[in-house]
Amino acid sequence: MKKLIIHSIPAVVSFIWLFAVCQTFNPLILKGPDFLKFYLILVLGFYASIFILNSLREPLSKTTFYFTGFIFLLGIIKLIRGIILGKPVGFLSLILILECIVAVFLIMSHVNKKTK
Repeated sequence: MKKLIIHSIPAVVSFIWLFAVCQTFNPLILKGPDFLKFYLILVLGFYASIFILNSLREPLSKTTFYFTGFIFLLGIIKLIRGIILGKPVGFLSLILILECIVAVFLIMSHVNKKTK
């Protein structure tokens, strides 16, 4: 339950920002720069929560991987939508590539801790 609350905080903060600035709760209808701001708040907040949990010596759980997958899926949906509409998606693709690299390191560290 503690992990769920800690991982929910960045999502709540990013959606509060989304509603305060853009007056919507749907991030998929946002234009590029606004979506990138929302997505960066979400991603950086989420990885900060992972860092906090790691510093508290908490093991990564399925909740962490579910949140990672949902955040990545949101980025992929927006990437596909941008490609279909013919919009530039360079920054978003760079963020998604970096997110994949971080996810691989998280999975590797989780497997290493599980085998010990």
